[in-house]
Amino acid sequence: MQIVSFPPWQLGGADAAALIQRQGFAVLDAEQLATLPEQPQAAELARLAASWQALPHDPHLLDGGRYRQRRHASIVLDEQLKSWQEAPRRAHWQPIEYNALHGGIERWFEPIEPALLQTPSLQRLVSGLAQLFSRISDLAQRYVELHQFRITTEGGIGRPTPEGAHRDGVDFVVVILVQRHQVKGGETRVFDASGPAGLRFTMQQPWSALLLDDRRVIHETTPLQPLADAPGWRDTLVITFRSAGFLQPQTE
Repeated sequence: MQIVSFPPWQLGGADAAALIQRQGFAVLDAEQLATLPEQPQAAELARLAASWQALPHDPHLLDGGRYRQRRHASIVLDEQLKSWQEAPRRAHWQPIEYNALHGGIERWFEPIEPALLQTPSLQRLVSGLAQLFSRISDLAQRYVELHQFRITTEGGIGRPTPEGAHRDGVDFVVVILVQRHQVKGGETRVFDASGPAGLRFTMQQPWSALLLDDRRVIHETTPLQPLADAPGWRDTLVITFRSAGFLQPQTE
């Protein structure tokens, strides 16, 4: 029997790029995220949070739930990864091998509001992350999808990842916590896609971020439960990066 050892995983560190290259992911608190090149401060990002109050329900949940609200946008960055052009409205699509529950179907969502997409702090956030990931991969990460999510506990349980542990089929994924309100649970789990390593943690701080190399790790978040009689929720901004164009159904 061959015993393979590997350095212990860690959540965060001073050099996010080195950490992602070593273990496939990094968790950054709000202050660490703000130190990455071109990143806005958490106080600037906090001004965006109000837009999570007006998210429509996800019409595609195959478990029949109404616990997920969301909006979606697709953008293409220029070759310098400095500015973007919003792509024509398109369906979000994933192959079934990456999303066994909702893969293989075109899912249309209401678009992210133009006022949010035009916010300089959001544009700097995306541009800086694209530059970071492009250095890691040596490929320009120009094709970006943004997802606003609110997972609620109105029905008792809210499921951030009803599909379970998964990859998204892109190159890199960023999960940014916008807010947690009156919920328990929501533990994030990251696993090596081809080995035994794994780590679990709960994101608590607004504008903290999980950065994932989607080619190397799989991830999930456990269900939410309410802390009180009133409904609770967990708001996130998920940003995916891909160098080879947007995922779309294969044509014969």
